[in-house]
Amino acid sequence: MTTLPSVMRVLEVSALAPDLAGVGLAQRPVPQAGPGQALVRIEAASLGFPDLLMTEGLYQAKPPLPFVPGMEAAGEVVATGEGSRWQAGDKVIVATLTGAVVQYGVFADAALTPLPQGLSFAEGASLRAAYITAYTAIARIGRAEPGETLVVHGAAGGVGLAAVDLGKALGLMVIAVASSAEKREAVQRLYRPDHVLAGPTGLREQILELTGGRGADLVYDPVGGDVFDEACRYTAFGGRLLVVGFASGRIAEVRTNIPLIKGFSVVGVRAGEYGRRFPERGREDMAAILKLAEEGRIRPHVHSAVPLDHWREAYLAMRERRVIGRTVILPNA
Repeated sequence: MTTLPSVMRVLEVSALAPDLAGVGLAQRPVPQAGPGQALVRIEAASLGFPDLLMTEGLYQAKPPLPFVPGMEAAGEVVATGEGSRWQAGDKVIVATLTGAVVQYGVFADAALTPLPQGLSFAEGASLRAAYITAYTAIARIGRAEPGETLVVHGAAGGVGLAAVDLGKALGLMVIAVASSAEKREAVQRLYRPDHVLAGPTGLREQILELTGGRGADLVYDPVGGDVFDEACRYTAFGGRLLVVGFASGRIAEVRTNIPLIKGFSVVGVRAGEYGRRFPERGREDMAAILKLAEEGRIRPHVHSAVPLDHWREAYLAMRERRVIGRTVILPNA
């Protein structure tokens, strides 16, 4: 039987402030699993852009202070409460709104899924949020069909890179758009999209040429602003412009005569909320992602994995937009 420590280290947001001024390391008691719960030793916690926004209170979810950041992690079950369906030794992925960047965390059974064989803890921690967003947008809401054209903006970011990977796995013609030569080279090397373009402006002519004048059947836009404006010019008749986020900082507007005349749909994607409102569909989508990962058809890319003491490096890399894929913190390293 594993002997657990009584105290652990956690990353904690104690105040909402710019420049990570309200974030720091703290010590907390190691929690105990209650009924229907499992205690997980966290081996890797993945960070996304919402985790950065939360430190300043700029994300739509505003947990009460203090809180431990991190929406997804992976690790090993070390203890369980009464009635839990998990066992000590199970390797799992954790989904949570907060609480991932800890050495040990207690989570409800439903928050855990098996770590797919062949994935490391760091890759497993980087799978769920990015790929469920991509799958919900492209396969579920976007109703993608093999052979259709998918344009992915912000293709080097966490959710963008997942969309490129997933689009190839689903048999789509993938056009990836990234802002720098370094990022475009990385996207091409990692997932081999059909085309890699610079952006955000000047894309209409290139995409129309690549699609024989038709335009894009699906546009995956986590950037907003100028990217959205340009996408309205090259989305195909009957196409789906998928609004995933506003990383550019500007929320774009569209005159309704444009989608009317051009015959395309503008669809908002909130993957987490979609899964909460339609839980059976959410479970089906997650099962599809796990199956693709088990089969080796998709694989998350980990940009870097740093020990807990270097948490600031992970956040700064996101803020400076240097991350290709996901950045990961290793709480027990």
